[in-house]
Amino acid sequence: MSHRPPSGLAAVSAALLAMSRHLEVRDVLKTIVASARELLDAEYAALGVPDDHGGFAQFVVDGVSDEQWKAIGPLPRQHGILAAMLHGAKTERLADVREDPRFGGWPGAHPDMSDFLGLPIRDGDETIGALFLANKRCPKPEGVCGFTAEDEELLSILAQHAAIALTNARLYERSRELTIAEERSRLAHELHDAVSQKLFSLRLTAQAAAALVDRDPARAKGELQQVAALAAEAVEELRAAVVELRPAGLDEDGLVATLRTQVQVLDRAHTARVTFGSAGVRALPAAQEEALLRVSQEALHNALRHADAGHVDVTLARRDGATVLRITDDGRGFEPAATRRAGRHLGLVSMRDRASGVGGRLTVESEPGKGTTIEMEIPGG
Repeated sequence: MSHRPPSGLAAVSAALLAMSRHLEVRDVLKTIVASARELLDAEYAALGVPDDHGGFAQFVVDGVSDEQWKAIGPLPRQHGILAAMLHGAKTERLADVREDPRFGGWPGAHPDMSDFLGLPIRDGDETIGALFLANKRCPKPEGVCGFTAEDEELLSILAQHAAIALTNARLYERSRELTIAEERSRLAHELHDAVSQKLFSLRLTAQAAAALVDRDPARAKGELQQVAALAAEAVEELRAAVVELRPAGLDEDGLVATLRTQVQVLDRAHTARVTFGSAGVRALPAAQEEALLRVSQEALHNALRHADAGHVDVTLARRDGATVLRITDDGRGFEPAATRRAGRHLGLVSMRDRASGVGGRLTVESEPGKGTTIEMEIPGG
C-alpha cells in the first residue's frame, strides 16, 4: 500500500488543534514537529529553539529513532543552513541540501538527507525557533526539490500558529514558576508562624519548669514533659515544611515514585501512620502529574495538621480508563453542609481548581467523627 499524506483543511485544522492542546513547552515542540512531518509527508522533521550561546536550548526531531538520535551525538550548533534560518529570517527550499555551499556535513550516525524545506518561527521581530523538513516522500526528477511552493506556504501557516502555541506554552510555564514561588512564600510564612509559636511556648514552659524545680518537683516534671511534647511538635512542623518545600522530582522519578517518597517521609515525621499504594498507573502529561501531586500534598497537609488523623492512606490507581488519586483519613471529619466555610479553610477550592484545570474532577466525602475521603479523577493513565 502506498503512503498517502493527509490533505485538505481538515488535516491542517487537526494539526493546529493538536498544537493548541498542550501547555508544556516540550510537548508543544514535539507536536509541532510531528504535525509538520505528517502534513507535508516528509521523512524527517526537526525544530530547534536557539539559546544565547550559539547552540540550541531545545532540539526536537521526528522520524529518527531514539537509538539513532543518541548515536548522532551532541546537539548541533547554530551554523550552516540552521544559522541562515535563525539569523536571516528567510525560508530555505533546496533540491539537495548537501550541495549548498553552507552545508558542513553530517555526524557519522546522521541519516542522509537531500531535498530540504526550512523556515524560522518568529514572534514579532524575534526568531524563537527554526522548523525544517527533509526528504519529501514523493517521486522527483533529478535536481528538483520534492517540496513545492504550496508546501512552503502550508509550512509558513503552521509556523505562525507554532509561534503562538510556543509563546503560550512559555507563558504557562512562567506562570507556573510564579505559582510555585508564591506557594513557597506561603509555606515560608506558615513555617515561621507555626515554629515561632511552638518555640515561644517551649521557652515559657521551660522557664516555668526551672522556677518549680526546687519548690514543686512533681509539677516541674510535668512542665518538662510538656517541653518534650512541644519540641516534638516543632520538629514535625519543620520536617513537614521541608518536604513541601523540596522540589517534587517529578521529571526525574515520575509521579508514583515521588508520591511514595513523600508518603514515606511524612510517615516518619508524624505520629500518624501514612501509607501508599499504586496499581497499573502509567505516565501522564506533566501538567496532570503536577496537579495530582499538589492535590495529594494539600490533602495530606489537611489530614496531618487539622484532622487529628491516626491513619492516612494514599492510593493511585486506574479505574475505567481514568487515573484516580484517593486520600482517606480517619480524622475528625467535618459537616458537608459547612463545605463553603470548610472549603476555604482546607484548600478545597484550590484543589478543585487544580483538578478541573487538567480536565479532571474532585469529590469530597466527610462526616464529623468519621474521617474524610478526597478523590481526584482524571482521564488517561
